[in-house]
Amino acid sequence: MSFFSSSSSWLCSFILFIVSLLCISRVDFVVSTTQTKIGKGYSLISVEESTDGGFIGLLQVKQKNKIFGPDIPYLQLYVKHETDNRLRVHITDAKKERWEVPYNLIPRDKPPLLGKTIGSKSSRKNQNGFAMAEYAGSELIFSYIADPFSFSVKRKSNGQTLFNSSSDDSDPYSPLVFKDQYLEISTKLPKDASLYGLGENTQPHGIKLYPNDPYTLYTTDISAINLNSDLYGSHPMYMDLRNVGGEAYAHALLLLNSNGMDIFYTGTSLTYKVIGGVLDFYFFSGPGPLDVVNQYTSLIGRPAPMPYWAFGFHQCRWGYHNLSVVEDVVENYQKANLPLDVMWTDDDHMDHRKDFTLSPDNFPRPKLLAFLKKIHARGMKYVVIVDPGIAVNETYGVYQRGIANDVFIKYMGKPYIAQVWPGAVNFPDFLNPKAVDWWADEIRRFHELVPVDGLWIDMNEVSNFCSGLCTIPKDKICPSGTQPGWICCLDCKNITKTRWDEPPYKINASGTQVPIGYKTIATSAVHYNGVLEYDAHSLYGFTETIATHKGLLGIEGKRPFILSRSTYVGSGHYAAHWTGDNKGTWEDLRYSISTMLNFGLFGVPMVGSDICGFYPAPTEELCNRWIEVGAFYPFSRDHANFASPRQELYQWETVAKSGRNALGMRYKLLPYLYTLSYEAHITGAPIARPVFFSFPTLTEFYGLSTQFLLGSSIMVSPVLEANKTEVTALFPPGTWYSLFDMSKAIVSKQSHNVTLDAPLHVVNVHLYQNAIIPMQQGGLVSKEARTTPFTLIVSFPFAATEGQARGNLYLDEDELPEMKLGNGYSTYIDFYATISNGTVKVWSDVQESKYALDKGWIIEKITVLGLDGIGGGFAMEVEGTPVFDFSGVELKETKMKNLVVKEKEEDSDEKKTSMMVEVSGMKLVLGKKFAISWRVGIQS
Repeated sequence: MSFFSSSSSWLCSFILFIVSLLCISRVDFVVSTTQTKIGKGYSLISVEESTDGGFIGLLQVKQKNKIFGPDIPYLQLYVKHETDNRLRVHITDAKKERWEVPYNLIPRDKPPLLGKTIGSKSSRKNQNGFAMAEYAGSELIFSYIADPFSFSVKRKSNGQTLFNSSSDDSDPYSPLVFKDQYLEISTKLPKDASLYGLGENTQPHGIKLYPNDPYTLYTTDISAINLNSDLYGSHPMYMDLRNVGGEAYAHALLLLNSNGMDIFYTGTSLTYKVIGGVLDFYFFSGPGPLDVVNQYTSLIGRPAPMPYWAFGFHQCRWGYHNLSVVEDVVENYQKANLPLDVMWTDDDHMDHRKDFTLSPDNFPRPKLLAFLKKIHARGMKYVVIVDPGIAVNETYGVYQRGIANDVFIKYMGKPYIAQVWPGAVNFPDFLNPKAVDWWADEIRRFHELVPVDGLWIDMNEVSNFCSGLCTIPKDKICPSGTQPGWICCLDCKNITKTRWDEPPYKINASGTQVPIGYKTIATSAVHYNGVLEYDAHSLYGFTETIATHKGLLGIEGKRPFILSRSTYVGSGHYAAHWTGDNKGTWEDLRYSISTMLNFGLFGVPMVGSDICGFYPAPTEELCNRWIEVGAFYPFSRDHANFASPRQELYQWETVAKSGRNALGMRYKLLPYLYTLSYEAHITGAPIARPVFFSFPTLTEFYGLSTQFLLGSSIMVSPVLEANKTEVTALFPPGTWYSLFDMSKAIVSKQSHNVTLDAPLHVVNVHLYQNAIIPMQQGGLVSKEARTTPFTLIVSFPFAATEGQARGNLYLDEDELPEMKLGNGYSTYIDFYATISNGTVKVWSDVQESKYALDKGWIIEKITVLGLDGIGGGFAMEVEGTPVFDFSGVELKETKMKNLVVKEKEEDSDEKKTSMMVEVSGMKLVLGKKFAISWRVGIQS
């Protein structure tokens, strides 16, 4: 939730506030081609090899100026190929240590100690320049020009330039600028480069970065309805995808810096303007999109393992005012025969909105415990919200213990006072180890009060309803209870006397160049060890996530589930994310896909948007279409604001029907989704990903933002406009089978737009050829669905006579902290299928079989798509032993209905026929290796 209150008496004020948000004035923030260049850059005056295999250089400023402050005269350059596919380029003050993202938050190697290069006798230079102008690794080549200093990074395999910081006279940007509060560096880019990333923002033009759109990174609590603005997270990473002679090459660049920054992308160049810290670049060579995220998450941390139930459906609302309402929601979902795994409450459960408390009147503990016992018995879970602001209240135990442990952020030696929902608050300083321990202890205490199953950490950008230096008024109650809770009622004064509150360069904060301390912690406030909020601001949500993870992990040793609004580089290692306060509009439905796909790039694969919109009221048709999309978000949750009408899926019968259809498929696909989460955990691969991830050579998919893949083989093509009963989808070449009716196929030799029927309750989901996906029979709760028999879906190309398919399945005890093989509580299975010489074969290879055997899972059916039927010769073996008893096994053939997209009049594919073959009643033990085969029938 954002700056909104839950009192119904404030509804009018709320609506006016929403209108003001929608009409917010914006600064015209475009890339100027006539901007003034700053300085003449630096010269490289010495280089030497470092003891760790890299090299160090000393840079000296060429011509001093005072624009945005004095230049730092000497810089240290450190370059190292850290792995075969990762290059680091680190530039900082050569004499004085500067702020960097703490090394304990994102573990990585530290550069050599500062100052060793100045006056070093080992520096190498000769009359013709430096002996080393190029530094090659396995995949990337770093090279430089000494005067004025610039560097480039090239791909070794084809010589393509990935980064070039030189500034020619004709370029509108400056050479390297490095001042205390202003850093600038640019790179040239080819016109055909497709860029993705640089978030968090709501991108109206889709997943590709759009030239001259603003990209400002600074964690901010403004609604996600604000387009091209700095939102809740900061991810200074982009992926660059290029097609070179029909071959696809992707690479990525991370600037590991937590300070506020503007990034100007023109289409042919990209410029960073950063207000502090260091330039710490990491280049990832790819060359495929999946290679990029693998390499990226190997540095920042692999995505967190998620419990199985997290992939079920979630229901939340700000405004479930008492426990009876929550109980009714659960029962109504059951009555409507709609899946539901997790119930959530916003701050309604709290005692006067104080963290880690229960309202004795609205959520009395005995009744809440009885409710939890009931839903836990069903396999359902309960998650509650926690905001970082701790109410300043002398009778409040959480506050008392926080003061006693000295855990709050300070201003002039005293806890900094802000205002959020409970009124005056202090903010914990999660850079302080004592604060992390105190927070973990408060989580433990709360869990003893009420055994919640996960925590939702919100407002952690940090959000503050006031600005500046504030005190608690003595002559009035704050908040009064008679005005909206987001109205500042503290006594505050602006802070403008420090360069931290008014830096020389103003980033485009909130899309309007507001002061960077506006509606957040004053940027001259101080964290542990003297760290300024100015530097650490965008890390707040990340540090709270780490502390929350520690607290949850320490309770029962279970796998933590955390949902965080604010994120930074590495947040996905600990938490899931939702995209914040969206609107119930068709535009926001479309935007949600791009944001979801971006977070997959950022290493946060467990992501989704508020289904049907957070506010205001969605139309019935929109909510139908939104659940058809949201059912396939990795994180699938319906959430709304108190001022919106109730929008649980059962509120409209049409939406309930769409929910049963779409969520019914989701729950059948849970084993597939959970296997994707394992893949994400070990390789970083996004669960939901752009279509070009599987088809990177096809440039027509580089900007596709209205369809997406789940894994490599399932494509979702939803309706995203009003009053539509069909949708035009772009299909890559090959065979695509409808998951809702697998007898239907779309076949083409090239990419084609295909118009699909899409009446109100239908979402088009297709399975690509050469895949094997595991499915179960679904259910109303994931715990129930997980006990049902398995079906394997094998997809060959339509009417194939030769082909291969493969897939996999990961199973584990999903509440154990680690997601891995080798602990006795997990099983991994590879599935294979071939068609060759008139014979079909399907078989498995099982690793760590014990867990699956103990659970007693079976494969009841195998469905093979794209065949010529069954001609006889059916055979089966288990663990290498032939099986001769086929009693109960049934074989069924269904003629397939195919749409063939013809490229030429003479194409004859339209005349081909194919069969869907179903082999059921087998009761194959999932944990045992099996093989089945049969001869293909000949169809006339």
